[in-house]
Amino acid sequence: MASSPDSPGATARRARSKRPRAEAGGSRAEKKEQTRQALLDATVDLVDDRSFGSISLREVARGAGIVPTAFYRHFASMEDLGVTLVEDAMRVLRGALREARRDLAGRGMPTARDSLSTLLKKVHADESKFRFLIREQHGGVAEVRRAIGTELRLFSRELAIDLARVPALAEWGPEDLEVAADLIVTIMMTTVAELLDGDGREATERALVDRAERQLVMVFLGMNQWKPAS
Repeated sequence: MASSPDSPGATARRARSKRPRAEAGGSRAEKKEQTRQALLDATVDLVDDRSFGSISLREVARGAGIVPTAFYRHFASMEDLGVTLVEDAMRVLRGALREARRDLAGRGMPTARDSLSTLLKKVHADESKFRFLIREQHGGVAEVRRAIGTELRLFSRELAIDLARVPALAEWGPEDLEVAADLIVTIMMTTVAELLDGDGREATERALVDRAERQLVMVFLGMNQWKPAS
């Protein structure tokens, strides 16, 4: 997503550029965790505008401020690092949509506007992580692609469990609930991809969000009318 100098995405990138590399202080365990995080941060910076498969171990190590051989003290391979980055990025996504679903029990069906508003804030705050997920969902590194698919399926199942708690859906079976959850997650991920690929203008972003809201509302309305098989 194109960003103006004062946009949330630009602010996040400036903050990343100032992140410290692996620091010398602290205990051995603390230093190891600092270095591991520095490797993940360096990878996030590198994949901001490139595919994961195009970056090298040497580039990641240099970005973290360590020698390439020290990389293997933290990750078994670049594929292992990529899978870890998927898990970290999915935690951000799950956290975003979990926040938007907290009122399910009290308000019944989730509200599209609230869900999208929460997601939008997370996208702006962590553009590189979301861009990594979207790009690598169909990317060239098989281990990373499979990890994203697994995480998305787990997330859909988590959402299906939440939907099962909605009184109006009490008679729905697991299969129907997972189909509905898949539709919601697909709309969300497609919207993220379109936002990141947009021109950064407020009007464009608003139009994309409005369209996604209509799609979600249609799904929710259809769910209310769906009669599960007996």
